[in-house]
Amino acid sequence: MQDPHTYRLLADAVLFAHLAVVVFMVGGLVLVLVGNVQHWRWVNSLLFRVAHLVAVGVVVIQAWLGELCPLTILESWLREQAGEAAYAASFIEHWVQRLLYYEAPLWVFTLVYTVFGLLVAAAWWYFPPTRRRRKVHANGD
Repeated sequence: MQDPHTYRLLADAVLFAHLAVVVFMVGGLVLVLVGNVQHWRWVNSLLFRVAHLVAVGVVVIQAWLGELCPLTILESWLREQAGEAAYAASFIEHWVQRLLYYEAPLWVFTLVYTVFGLLVAAAWWYFPPTRRRRKVHANGD
Protein backbone atom coordinates (compact mmCIF):
# COMPACT_ATOMS: atom_id res chain seq x y z
CA MET A 1 0.00 0.00 0.00
CA GLN A 2 1.77 3.13 -1.22
CA ASP A 3 -1.18 5.52 -1.63
CA PRO A 4 -0.79 8.50 0.76
CA HIS A 5 -4.56 9.04 0.69
CA THR A 6 -5.19 5.53 2.04
CA TYR A 7 -2.65 6.06 4.84
CA ARG A 8 -4.29 9.38 5.70
CA LEU A 9 -7.73 7.75 5.88
CA LEU A 10 -6.39 4.95 8.07
CA ALA A 11 -4.66 7.49 10.34
CA ASP A 12 -7.93 9.41 10.67
CA ALA A 13 -9.76 6.16 11.52
CA VAL A 14 -7.20 5.43 14.25
CA LEU A 15 -7.61 9.03 15.50
CA PHE A 16 -11.39 8.57 15.82
CA ALA A 17 -10.93 5.18 17.52
CA HIS A 18 -8.48 6.80 19.93
CA LEU A 19 -10.93 9.61 20.61
CA ALA A 20 -13.66 7.02 21.28
CA VAL A 21 -11.40 5.30 23.84
CA VAL A 22 -10.72 8.63 25.59
CA VAL A 23 -14.45 9.47 25.63
CA PHE A 24 -15.16 5.99 27.04
CA MET A 25 -12.62 6.46 29.83
CA VAL A 26 -13.61 9.99 30.84
CA GLY A 27 -17.31 9.56 30.10
CA GLY A 28 -17.32 6.18 31.82
CA LEU A 29 -16.35 7.73 35.15
CA VAL A 30 -18.92 10.49 34.70
CA LEU A 31 -21.59 7.89 33.91
CA VAL A 32 -20.71 5.83 36.98
CA LEU A 33 -20.93 8.86 39.27
CA VAL A 34 -24.04 10.42 37.73
CA GLY A 35 -25.67 7.05 37.14
CA ASN A 36 -25.36 6.05 40.77
CA VAL A 37 -26.85 9.35 41.91
CA GLN A 38 -29.69 8.83 39.42
CA HIS A 39 -30.02 5.11 40.34
CA TRP A 40 -29.20 3.81 36.85
CA ARG A 41 -28.45 0.16 37.56
CA TRP A 42 -26.65 -0.50 34.26
CA VAL A 43 -23.72 1.77 35.21
CA ASN A 44 -22.65 -0.82 37.78
CA SER A 45 -22.70 -3.68 35.30
CA LEU A 46 -19.64 -5.85 35.91
CA LEU A 47 -18.74 -5.98 32.21
CA PHE A 48 -18.92 -2.18 31.81
CA ARG A 49 -16.96 -1.54 34.99
CA VAL A 50 -14.23 -4.10 34.26
CA ALA A 51 -13.78 -2.77 30.71
CA HIS A 52 -13.54 0.77 32.07
CA LEU A 53 -11.10 -0.18 34.83
CA VAL A 54 -8.86 -2.10 32.42
CA ALA A 55 -8.81 0.78 29.91
CA VAL A 56 -7.87 3.33 32.56
CA GLY A 57 -5.38 0.94 34.16
CA VAL A 58 -3.56 0.44 30.86
CA VAL A 59 -3.19 4.20 30.40
CA VAL A 60 -1.92 4.70 33.95
CA ILE A 61 0.61 1.86 33.61
CA GLN A 62 1.81 3.20 30.24
CA ALA A 63 2.28 6.65 31.77
CA TRP A 64 4.28 5.27 34.68
CA LEU A 65 6.45 3.25 32.30
CA GLY A 66 6.95 6.29 30.06
CA GLU A 67 5.45 4.45 27.09
CA LEU A 68 3.29 5.97 24.39
CA CYS A 69 -0.10 4.50 23.62
CA PRO A 70 -0.02 1.97 20.76
CA LEU A 71 -2.79 3.94 19.03
CA THR A 72 -0.61 7.06 19.10
CA ILE A 73 2.30 5.09 17.65
CA LEU A 74 0.12 3.56 14.92
CA GLU A 75 -1.47 6.88 13.97
CA SER A 76 1.92 8.62 13.85
CA TRP A 77 3.33 5.86 11.63
CA LEU A 78 0.35 6.08 9.28
CA ARG A 79 0.70 9.88 9.11
CA GLU A 80 4.39 9.52 8.26
CA GLN A 81 3.50 7.05 5.50
CA ALA A 82 1.03 9.63 4.16
CA GLY A 83 3.76 12.26 4.12
CA GLU A 84 2.33 14.17 7.08
CA ALA A 85 3.94 15.19 10.35
CA ALA A 86 3.73 12.68 13.19
CA TYR A 87 3.00 13.54 16.82
CA ALA A 88 5.99 14.75 18.79
CA ALA A 89 4.31 13.67 22.06
CA SER A 90 1.47 11.52 23.32
CA PHE A 91 -2.04 11.67 21.85
CA ILE A 92 -3.51 13.52 24.85
CA GLU A 93 -0.52 15.80 25.20
CA HIS A 94 -0.68 16.68 21.50
CA TRP A 95 -4.40 17.52 21.53
CA VAL A 96 -4.36 19.31 24.89
CA GLN A 97 -1.53 21.48 23.62
CA ARG A 98 -3.31 22.02 20.32
CA LEU A 99 -6.73 22.78 21.82
CA LEU A 100 -5.69 24.68 24.92
CA TYR A 101 -2.20 25.89 23.95
CA TYR A 102 -0.96 24.34 27.14
CA GLU A 103 2.47 22.83 27.50
CA ALA A 104 3.50 20.74 30.45
CA PRO A 105 6.25 18.28 31.23
CA LEU A 106 5.51 14.58 30.91
CA TRP A 107 5.28 14.17 34.69
CA VAL A 108 2.19 16.43 34.74
CA PHE A 109 0.35 14.11 32.36
CA THR A 110 1.50 11.09 34.40
CA LEU A 111 0.14 12.77 37.54
CA VAL A 112 -3.19 13.56 35.83
CA TYR A 113 -3.53 9.97 34.57
CA THR A 114 -2.68 8.64 38.04
CA VAL A 115 -5.19 10.89 39.82
CA PHE A 116 -7.83 9.92 37.27
CA GLY A 117 -7.02 6.25 37.86
CA LEU A 118 -7.37 6.76 41.60
CA LEU A 119 -10.78 8.41 41.04
CA VAL A 120 -11.85 5.38 39.00
CA ALA A 121 -10.63 3.06 41.77
CA ALA A 122 -12.50 5.13 44.38
CA ALA A 123 -15.67 4.95 42.27
CA TRP A 124 -15.16 1.17 42.03
CA TRP A 125 -14.98 0.94 45.81
CA TYR A 126 -17.74 3.46 46.60
CA PHE A 127 -20.10 2.21 43.85
CA PRO A 128 -19.11 -1.45 43.43
CA PRO A 129 -20.03 -3.23 40.22
CA THR A 130 -22.82 -5.77 40.34
CA ARG A 131 -23.29 -9.07 38.63
CA ARG A 132 -26.38 -9.53 36.60
CA ARG A 133 -28.75 -11.80 38.47
CA ARG A 134 -30.29 -14.68 36.63
CA LYS A 135 -34.04 -14.66 36.50
CA VAL A 136 -35.69 -17.51 38.35
CA HIS A 137 -38.67 -18.98 36.57
CA ALA A 138 -41.88 -19.69 38.43
CA ASN A 139 -41.28 -23.44 38.17
CA GLY A 140 -37.88 -23.10 39.90
CA ASP A 141 -35.65 -23.43 36.80
